[in-house]
Amino acid sequence: MRLLVLGGTEFAGRAVAEAAVGRGWEVTVFNRGRHRPPPGVRHIRGDRTAPGGPAALAGGEWDAVVDTWSSAPRAVHESARLLAGRAGRYVYVSSCSVYAWAPGPGYDEGAPLVRDAAADAEHTDYPRDKRGGELAAQAAFGTQRSLLVRSGLILGPYENIHRLPWWLTRIARGGPVLAPGPRDLPLQYVDVRDLAEWILGAVERGLSGPYNLVGPRGHTTMGELLEACVRVTGSDARLRWTAPEVILGAGIEPWTQLPVWVPPDSDYHAALHGADVSRAVRDGLRCRPVAETVADTWDWLRSIGGKAPRRPGRPPVGLDAAVEEKVLAGKDQGGAVR
Repeated sequence: MRLLVLGGTEFAGRAVAEAAVGRGWEVTVFNRGRHRPPPGVRHIRGDRTAPGGPAALAGGEWDAVVDTWSSAPRAVHESARLLAGRAGRYVYVSSCSVYAWAPGPGYDEGAPLVRDAAADAEHTDYPRDKRGGELAAQAAFGTQRSLLVRSGLILGPYENIHRLPWWLTRIARGGPVLAPGPRDLPLQYVDVRDLAEWILGAVERGLSGPYNLVGPRGHTTMGELLEACVRVTGSDARLRWTAPEVILGAGIEPWTQLPVWVPPDSDYHAALHGADVSRAVRDGLRCRPVAETVADTWDWLRSIGGKAPRRPGRPPVGLDAAVEEKVLAGKDQGGAVR
């Protein structure tokens, strides 16, 4: 199988390239050359955002293309049009953010989508950019030769958003840790390697159309995730479970200041941890235990010196130590239940 990965050196794109090499596929990656490509791939250097940038791909042919682009849909539009006669299938790694806000708990691929997205648009916002990328892929390849992978929260090695790396780094520091409750809060995420394997299996099977691609609802909980972080780091961290109302009352932003976490029974929890993924599970999605994701991410983080890369243009995540200390001190003086 001949695979072209647009990107292929960071997080999801890298995981796809590595998994394809592991299957014995012939893999080409196309990018600006800012990061070292995985071993075993052919590397074509080019900037798809520059005039004529994708032209370096004009001479190749592939069975499938995987595209993880997250900015102006115009880049997907131009790449997909160029490759329509040179590739059999276009896989666009999209996002569950393409659904109109706020999708209800258990929303599936038929939920309403954001409006005012266009295949050839310049950068607008993340939901419309991703929806525009979907439209671009379908316009060039048709609905039968395009696969829209609507991912949710992605964790695992090579993460450059800093969600799980932030928790690992914070817990490795030890001491009392503000743990956002409830402890049994169900989470929904996908290990980047499970995402990659599903994509490659979908290519082999000729799947098309939209798929919500994230682990089943309640695959793990906030407690299981953070307790796994304590175990793998071997630190003396003490998780101090704190009620959602105390966290929100302190002005702490869910998802960004406390990565992964959003309050229960909220629009955010329904949208970020409530997707129906039965279609993906039916078509081969298998998810490894959270303990494996956490342990492998910690091993990777230590292998690069303990500091995870950050994707340019993304807002910082994580809670300031002084804010955490203040909230924990308030609990010690008779604040929230643990």
